[in-house]
Amino acid sequence: MHQYLGFVGSFPIRSYSLLFALAFALGLGVSYTLAKLRNKEELGEHLLNLAAPMFFGAIIGSRFWAVFLFDWNYYSKNPGEILAIWHGGLSIQGGIVGAILVAIWYVRKHKLSFWELADLCAPGLILGQSIGRDANLMNGDAFGDPTGGNFGILYPEGTNARETFGNKPLWPAEIWEGQMDVIFFAILFMLLQKRMKRGYLFLIYNVLYNAGRFLLEMLRGDSPRFLFNWTTAQWTAASIIFICVIAGIYLHFTQKTEQTPV
Repeated sequence: MHQYLGFVGSFPIRSYSLLFALAFALGLGVSYTLAKLRNKEELGEHLLNLAAPMFFGAIIGSRFWAVFLFDWNYYSKNPGEILAIWHGGLSIQGGIVGAILVAIWYVRKHKLSFWELADLCAPGLILGQSIGRDANLMNGDAFGDPTGGNFGILYPEGTNARETFGNKPLWPAEIWEGQMDVIFFAILFMLLQKRMKRGYLFLIYNVLYNAGRFLLEMLRGDSPRFLFNWTTAQWTAASIIFICVIAGIYLHFTQKTEQTPV
């Protein structure tokens, strides 16, 4: 793993930033392509217009989650690090919340269907999350607990993982999560062949990801734990799954039309 890919003069090219930008671009590309496959070119154009606002909404949401909900104990003592997103510390769950809030504002302004837009974004989101975990691995954050044996990842000097646990093999939590996301990406694409009510694909994506995230958080070593020994991510995951179940029941009784299979 390499935190820096090189330098342009004195300016560093950080692996984390480059992979994060790549994740966003590829995720947007998948969503735009899916809009064209569904003959929703106009909605695809709205996706392109919404890309920049959603990007900044995701950055703000992900940083808010990481700073105030995940590790406020650290950032309260190091306020200069709050804006240093290039050092890592972006919560995927918070980023999704931030992007959703921006999308809700946009669709209300332009009188679009939020659920139809959300379904188009679901496969691209989970693909972007998978690439984002590669960024975490290269940066040495989002790491696991010590395995207690010879199996695991040994992070190099200069990473948060090394500073936290020293020369101990750690569970490859971020690697397994990235692999899990690729599987969910394939599942969502297979579900595109089914007739489902608008919004169902987006809700399925949220339930799948947050259920997997809840389990993998048991191996994480970079987050404080609270009631029931759960991390912030586990509490967030459980809350999102509950909200998705309620939303699914609501859509079952209110959405009369179904999406055309791809």
